[in-house]
Amino acid sequence: MQEEIRKMLLRDGLIKGPQAEITPLTGGVSSEIYRVEEGENVFVVKRALKKLKVADDWYVDLSRNASEVEFLLCVQGFLPAAVPSVLFASKTDGYFVMDFLGEGFANWKTLLLEGVRKTDHARKAAQVLATIHRRTWDDPGIHARFETTPNFIQLRLDPYLLTTGRRHPDLETHFIEEVARIESTRRCLIHGDYSPKNLLLHQDRLVVLDCEVAWFGDPAFDVAFLLNHFFLKSLRFTKSRDEFFPLIDVFGEAYGVELGTEKLALISPYLPRLLLMLMLARVDGKSPVEYLRDDEGKKNWLRRFTRERIPRPPPDLATLLNEWKNALSQYHED
Repeated sequence: MQEEIRKMLLRDGLIKGPQAEITPLTGGVSSEIYRVEEGENVFVVKRALKKLKVADDWYVDLSRNASEVEFLLCVQGFLPAAVPSVLFASKTDGYFVMDFLGEGFANWKTLLLEGVRKTDHARKAAQVLATIHRRTWDDPGIHARFETTPNFIQLRLDPYLLTTGRRHPDLETHFIEEVARIESTRRCLIHGDYSPKNLLLHQDRLVVLDCEVAWFGDPAFDVAFLLNHFFLKSLRFTKSRDEFFPLIDVFGEAYGVELGTEKLALISPYLPRLLLMLMLARVDGKSPVEYLRDDEGKKNWLRRFTRERIPRPPPDLATLLNEWKNALSQYHED
């Protein structure tokens, strides 16, 4: 794979010769990512994969590469520090080049798993997300640039919600209804994969990566997708679960302040059921969360909690969180 990348970079004039060092970087399941270094010239190459690196068969259109570039360029216009700069984008080979941010950045997911759970990080993540949503709200030009519904269905609605519904036939109608609601909701630019693994932190700067799911759609999806990780990690780390609850509170509060009361009122009613569905999707969808994958006890506990509530979800996020806290307080490690 490196040699194929090298040939493309040489052809496109991004490197000068075969001496350039091309090093694979760890990333998600949907792309190849490389660090390229040639003298003082250092950058990152990202190329989309047709088949994602998961156990299930999961094929996605390569046009998402262009959607990611568009997202980075769009957000750079009003939050330049929140995204890496795009240096080059290939129109034929499904790859693009962005600046290398340096060694000082830490991945937020890694920090959370290592025990670093700071409310300042949650606040910053909320402010950045809400700013993206607010600045693009009801913008017809942005809507036209991100009419990527087929991509969003392939990458999110089918593998997470519809697949999970099929695997829980008695709940499938609820999942189908929620997918229809999301598909019909067009409010602002959303990231679609706004999770700790895609957020880098350095001092007071937060940088958003992996924007290939970008869509002009339902902001509730981004909010629920991020909050889901705090809920799941509080189940994974039951002995330190109380450290995750302030992150949920701070994220929700900061997001609401930055977005505004009127817009928040259009999102909040849909969060509890969507969040419950995404919780269940991370054990029974096409992208199971890795830190619960081998723990059948916790997965079954999560299935019971979510399945009981999806047909009649709590009225708001605060009630759901309280029910989660109470249920989790009675959970005991084997």
